[in-house]
Amino acid sequence: MNTATTAIDANLVTELISVRDRAYAPYSNHPVGALVESEGGTRYAGANVETAHYKGICAEASAIAAMVSAGERRLQRVYVIGPGEHLCTPCGDCRQRIREFATVDTRILVLDAQGRLLREYDMEALLPDAFGPENLGKR
Repeated sequence: MNTATTAIDANLVTELISVRDRAYAPYSNHPVGALVESEGGTRYAGANVETAHYKGICAEASAIAAMVSAGERRLQRVYVIGPGEHLCTPCGDCRQRIREFATVDTRILVLDAQGRLLREYDMEALLPDAFGPENLGKR
């Protein structure tokens, strides 16, 4: 886990804030946006979508689903932006989802509400000793 000092591209920040602002979070009032960048460099956006029975979908899951639906399978970068100044890291389920499509080079970047990079993780730091496809002989 790195404490980040690198600036994030302004266009990417604008895109992240825009997708976060489209989140549907009437119960938690905690909108989250995510962008995943595939191995080919294409970006896919996702926002959290809550439901009355509290079984919503996270922003990261939404963005990964868009990437997979487009036929891509490898994550280069994952960007996550929440509504505040504190870390809004992926939940446990999303860490496992990211792991499914990550490589050792995948980077997960967590931004504050204004788009300043707070932390950058590699997969091992985000989900140490993770169970993945290779544990099932699939990679």
